[in-house]
Order: sequence, then structure tokens, then C-alpha cells
Amino acid sequence: MTALLAQATHVIGVDLGGTKTAAGVVSSSGEVLFADTVPTLNRAGGEAILDATAALVAGLVGRAADAGLTVSGVGVGSAGVIDASSGTVVSATDAIRDWAGTALAGGLSSRLGLKVRTVNDVHAHALGEAWLGAAAGTSSSLMVAFGTGVGGSFVLDGTPVLGHHFVGGHVGHFASPFAAFEGRAVPCVCGSAGHVEAIASGPAIHESFLRFGGSHAEAADTRGVFELAKGTPDGGAVAAAARTAVELGAVAAGQAVGGLINILDPETVVISGGLADSGELWWKPMEAALRQELLAPLAAVPVVRAALGNSAAIVGAAKLVLPKGIVL
Repeated sequence: MTALLAQATHVIGVDLGGTKTAAGVVSSSGEVLFADTVPTLNRAGGEAILDATAALVAGLVGRAADAGLTVSGVGVGSAGVIDASSGTVVSATDAIRDWAGTALAGGLSSRLGLKVRTVNDVHAHALGEAWLGAAAGTSSSLMVAFGTGVGGSFVLDGTPVLGHHFVGGHVGHFASPFAAFEGRAVPCVCGSAGHVEAIASGPAIHESFLRFGGSHAEAADTRGVFELAKGTPDGGAVAAAARTAVELGAVAAGQAVGGLINILDPETVVISGGLADSGELWWKPMEAALRQELLAPLAAVPVVRAALGNSAAIVGAAKLVLPKGIVL
């Protein structure tokens, strides 16, 4: 049995995010055999992150070798705008300091002596779902993730549409009519205002709660807003503010995804992220707003929750370096 495993192709998939970096040894069939996680050194700069990521991968290569497995390459899904052809970080937010300009693929390859390919982390997530998750077997899928931010990816015939400047998938950064308060557009983390992410992300729901009269003492974060919103209908003004904030974020999310469906006409739609996992309080108004937005021929498009959880980006990143993988 060990001899058979050694003959098979194994690679490592890496999900490099703003707070943690997860990696796993992945078989040619997409099974994650070993996995490990380290904090992302997001204040230490690109070279320190490359050192830590290489150490994480090297540890997994060693574990694989102990099991009689040979690792042939490394695929990375990373936060930031990633030039998939050169493996360089084109731009990034302040979530990872001095990340822009980092030679991600080249830096890891020189440290590890392995072939490395990389793509944006949301594209990697969508690839995993398209290969083995909620969109498996479809010719096209739109995945939109609602969590700390709002991101997405359109996967067509097994390949994510990256865009000419590799910015494709930034679906949180177009205008939403809901992203306004008292006649003024709500500021967005990108530096603009009135965007989907400014009203439909997790932090944006907490900000809406504060604008509607809630306080940090009553709900310190988005999780606290949801707990208040789950209370009884006669829970008072604070509970009402929480429910309004959640519903507003959900409706804004649904309308945005519905508009994207009208533009892209995907075979199936996958909704991911922490808000997608928060329950019917968010999901029902989100899907209702989405369905209301759709053109008539698209009324029956499947809209499903992501299926692979935290392993999606690892599996999708691994697909980049597997034989018969994808051409970006």
C-alpha cells in the first residue's frame, strides 16, 4: 500500500491569509492527507512571511517523506492581487504590511527547491469548490464569499477568470444602493465609498448596528450583533437595531450577487464565508433579495452554500500544480 502511495502524485496547497497560513499535503484526487497552520506574520514584511511559509511547507514535506510520499510542487492561494503568471503580489491591503511587490512564487521556490504556482486566495477557494465542492461537475460557477471582506471568483471550464490586470473577483468593490446613511455614501476600506463591501461584509454589519443606535458595549463585534438579532421580536431598540443591520447587510449581499448572476449567467452559484455559515437569519433575506434581482431566464439558478469549509483554498491551490491542472 505504501508503495502505491509513493507512486502517486502529491503536492502541497497553501492558503495564505491575513491572520493565518494553512497548508496541507494533497493527493491527486484532492484528499488532504496532512495539514498544519501557523500565524501569518502580517506585520513583519514579505521576506519574513516567505520564511515562515517555507518552514511550514518544509515541515509537511518532511511528514510526507516519513509516510513514503514525494511532494512534486506547491500551490499557493494568497491574500492580495496576485500576478499568476509571475507569481508576484501586485497589491495588497494593510492587513499584510509590505506584502505588495513580494516575489511570492520565486521566493518560496528558491527556499524550497520546488515548483511553486500562486493565485489570489478567493480564486483558490473557488477552484476547490469547483473541483470537489458545491460546484463540482459544473461547467461554470460563481463563488462569492462574505466575511471580513467580500470577494468572489468566476470559474469557467475549470479555470478562474483572473482579468487582464489580475484584479478579477473583487466583487466587493462596485456600487451598492444600500451603502449609504443619511444621504451619504458609506466609506469603504478600499478608500472609495458606497461599495458592496462597505455594507455587506461582517465588519460592515457591525458598523451599521452602531449607526442604528447600538453601542460597542452591547455588541463588541459582528458575532455579538447576530446574538442580539436572534433575540425575541420585543427585545427593544437594541435588538431591533441588530436585526436591521443584519437584514440590511444580507439584502445588499443578495442584490449584489443577483446582479452578478445577470451579467455572468453561471451554471451554479456558491456562497461562502462566515456570513454564509451564520444561519437563516442572514441566508433567507440574502437569497430573497438575490432571487428578486434575477432576470426571468435565470430564476431557477442553483444558489448553494460552500461545501469544503477551511480546506477549499488548500485543495484549490493544490490543483494549480497537479498534473493536468489548470492553465492561468
